[in-house]
Amino acid sequence: MNLSAPTQLVFIISIFLAVISILIFIGSFSIGVPSFWLMFVAYIVLVAGTLFKGI
Repeated sequence: MNLSAPTQLVFIISIFLAVISILIFIGSFSIGVPSFWLMFVAYIVLVAGTLFKGI
């Protein structure tokens, strides 16, 4: 299995999701989604961008 660097767009999306998750965790922002699941999605997006070339 060859790993590749994620594209800049995928990286920015995962960072955005992670920051929103942290804001939800500390209580300064609320969207109705638990912060754990949003951080999990951010991680999955980053992993997918690393595993699949061109994403």
